[in-house]
Amino acid sequence: MKSCKHAFLFLAAAGAFCSSGLALAKETPTSLKGAEVVDAAKAKALIDAGVKLIDMRPGNEYAEAHIKGAINVPYKEKSAKDVDFDAALDSIDLSKLPADKSAPIITLCNGVECWKSFKGATAAIKAGYKKVYWFRGGVPEWKAKGLPVD
Repeated sequence: MKSCKHAFLFLAAAGAFCSSGLALAKETPTSLKGAEVVDAAKAKALIDAGVKLIDMRPGNEYAEAHIKGAINVPYKEKSAKDVDFDAALDSIDLSKLPADKSAPIITLCNGVECWKSFKGATAAIKAGYKKVYWFRGGVPEWKAKGLPVD
């Protein structure tokens, strides 16, 4: 009985810890149906080939540092950081994406714990974009590879 009580207390404490916001941020999945996940090297090659880069971070983060040529299309996120997020709680201005839905795009944000580019890529796919690349590592991976930011 005593071990059950300790287990209950442990679970209660863990629940309190998680609900307090102190838990570690949940990483994004490693794949996204309808998109190709790319690393910094592949993203750079695509950008060099003229593929539009869509930075989903808030305007202040974009202004602080962004990849040259990136278009800032902030993904305003209120939904859970989860694969089954409720997109109706969020907002994104899809009119800022290329009008040609067959034109390839790359989405990015602040790395593997930032869900904005995952959710933005999902929105683009649902809106009919045919060639979506998701740069999961985003700005942190770009900088870690020594690539330039503006």
